[in-house]
Amino acid sequence: MSAEPRGEDPGRIVSASGVLMPRIIYGTAWKKERTAALVEEALRTGFRGIDTACQPKHYNEPGVGEGLAAALGAGLDRADIYLQTKFTPFGGQDPENIPYDAEAAIGEQVRQSFEVSLRNLRVDRLDGLVLHSPYPEDKDTLEAWRAMESLVAQGGVRQLGVSNCYELSRLKMLWKKARVKPAVIQNRFYAKTGYDREIRAFCAKHKIFYQSFWTLTANPETLAKPELIALAEKYGRGRAQIFFRFLTQQGILCLTGTSSQEHMRDDLTIFDFSLTAEECATLDALLTAAPA
Repeated sequence: MSAEPRGEDPGRIVSASGVLMPRIIYGTAWKKERTAALVEEALRTGFRGIDTACQPKHYNEPGVGEGLAAALGAGLDRADIYLQTKFTPFGGQDPENIPYDAEAAIGEQVRQSFEVSLRNLRVDRLDGLVLHSPYPEDKDTLEAWRAMESLVAQGGVRQLGVSNCYELSRLKMLWKKARVKPAVIQNRFYAKTGYDREIRAFCAKHKIFYQSFWTLTANPETLAKPELIALAEKYGRGRAQIFFRFLTQQGILCLTGTSSQEHMRDDLTIFDFSLTAEECATLDALLTAAPA
């Protein structure tokens, strides 16, 4: 099934929260000291979505802010850029470098992390705030979510999401009890979880956008399949372009963290062509057959 937008820009789509989002987003994990330069380059190349996290262990959020400021200074409009960061619970942080008071209540940790993100990113509002992972206990997940909801109510955040949520029951619980429903879920897209088929079905039903990360890294076998290679030859495209285009036509928003300007340009040209329904079905069958 194709989930193409009907507007003039096939590379963007509007979320259930009314937020305009790109279908391919630049991911900034593990960029370290290169973060600022790569973010600026991605934005200058044409990316209009940036994903980061207030998690010094894996992200350089101040570097994202530096790169964003440089791009804005060169004439880009902040209103055209979707900026998404994450609140990372204590368990996902480096104990030696936590961006909030680890002794504070969870809700206060969320608020402190949010304020740090605004300073790091040099903005006064976030387009998306994502809970980096559910807590082991639902009550703690909900405490964090309530604090995130309060930031939406105060106008500091436009929409909310959750990441690394691989149990459908956890997502259903959050959906049922949330006052501000999750607009996005961001998960690793790989065979071990069956490519989140049940979760993606739930997302489609409830108008939650599914964002994929490790989309290429976790799927070398699929990218090497003769069927995908044949499509790459047919369309004169790279294998990554075919895979990304297939996923975006299924309604998935893809993260890419490439450090290559050539690959950045390639990633952004995937909306210049479309796969047929039959070709999408062929690629979907490859995922169904992928070993778990």
